[in-house]
Amino acid sequence: MSQKAQIGVTGLAVMGRNLARNFARHGHTVALHNRSYGRTKELVEEFGHEGTFLPAESAEQFVASLERPRRVVIMVKAGPATDAVIDEFAPLLEEGDMLIDAGNAHYADTRRREAALKAKGLHFVGAGVSGGEEGALHGPSIMPGGPKESYEALGPLLEDIAAKVDGEPCCVHVGPDGAGHFVKMVHNGIEYADMQLIAEAYDLLRQVGGHSPAEIAGIFTNWNEGRLGSYLIEITAEVLKQVDAATGKPFVDIVVDRAEQKGTGRWTVQAALDLGVPVSGIAESVFARAISGGVPERTAATDAGLPGPAVTGQHAGDLRADVEQALFASKIVAYAQGFQQIQAASKEYGWDIDPGAMAKIWRDGCIIRAKFLDFIKQAYDKNPTLPTLLVDQYFLDAVSGAQDAWRRVAVTAAQQGIPAPGFSSALAYYDSLRASRLPAALIQGQRDFFGAHTYQRVDKPGSFHTLWAAEGRPEVDA
Repeated sequence: MSQKAQIGVTGLAVMGRNLARNFARHGHTVALHNRSYGRTKELVEEFGHEGTFLPAESAEQFVASLERPRRVVIMVKAGPATDAVIDEFAPLLEEGDMLIDAGNAHYADTRRREAALKAKGLHFVGAGVSGGEEGALHGPSIMPGGPKESYEALGPLLEDIAAKVDGEPCCVHVGPDGAGHFVKMVHNGIEYADMQLIAEAYDLLRQVGGHSPAEIAGIFTNWNEGRLGSYLIEITAEVLKQVDAATGKPFVDIVVDRAEQKGTGRWTVQAALDLGVPVSGIAESVFARAISGGVPERTAATDAGLPGPAVTGQHAGDLRADVEQALFASKIVAYAQGFQQIQAASKEYGWDIDPGAMAKIWRDGCIIRAKFLDFIKQAYDKNPTLPTLLVDQYFLDAVSGAQDAWRRVAVTAAQQGIPAPGFSSALAYYDSLRASRLPAALIQGQRDFFGAHTYQRVDKPGSFHTLWAAEGRPEVDA
């Protein structure tokens, strides 16, 4: 085969197809492969005019059509399907060639695969890709990990197809082995939290404020022009203004109230627990989806007539303005927790991730793109080791200015029996950070009582244990 492709894509479902088209639209010759050749043929027939494609009927033909070092993008379902593709292609590749997993793989799987392929002289790149099918086609945010030397050959192609902000690509080498997929996982966790907070804002505006979905769409459209401006706020307005053609009812009223999930939110919470990082906002968003899907429990509760508050009262303030403040403050907390988790993992695994660079590549192309990411980038540019976003002056001022309204919203939700776990947990996290002393001292005392787990004192160094069963309960050095 005389003509060679700069990059190849195997797995031509919607995301893979659109990534391949994006590469071709940018002037790159793209090799194509799919388990069923029919899908490959369809892509060429429908979109062949967009660029140069080299369709292959077999893995061998596909690999032969690629220039060295070969760059093979894998776009299949995470898990065993990815391992099967790797097992199929790895024996056909040569030292220095690259396998790029652009799906939503678990970072631990990526670390395992990278180590195994490194032993064979192959580069394995776990690349998080955000933006959905439209982003894949028009410019996603890309978070590649893997060996730094692989980015020298792969990076220019990825940066070429990525979204751009002020001419800068939303793509950067995140760090070695599983760093890229870890950052993409946390991105999705923040996305879960952001969506939950937006849903709670909608619920309060509707149930307490009495606004219709169309009216709330107008409120969100207005908010999107200000500091809350983001892709998720923008599409929320579009969803709320939609009217169901069959019934004439608001679209949101005919959708079953069970939010599904694919797993990246759960992975984020599980990883945070392993790292000892409190991502309470993300966790509550995952649990809220689980509760929404708990049909037997919810049905039993309504059938039993589980009582709500006897007296609801009115919101003590301007509800619309207060909810905007609560939403912005809670959103800041969600991002602060996510970035803390990224920093903790970077330290744990030696990834040396630049948090400011992550904020930079999330400014466009991805689902959580938002105006205030510029301020996050500036915060980490000023202090790369910032312990929490909440102490950066911009965010400190924003949350300080919002806290009275934030508290009023939490009170109103509790008084009126409206679940708002995102708002409430974010506020509790904020108050926990600012507290000079927490009741954890009592918990540590309890642990020492029943399990001799020891404790530390505020007035002298060392670890201690009280002999609780002994007369006089003497304290001893542990």
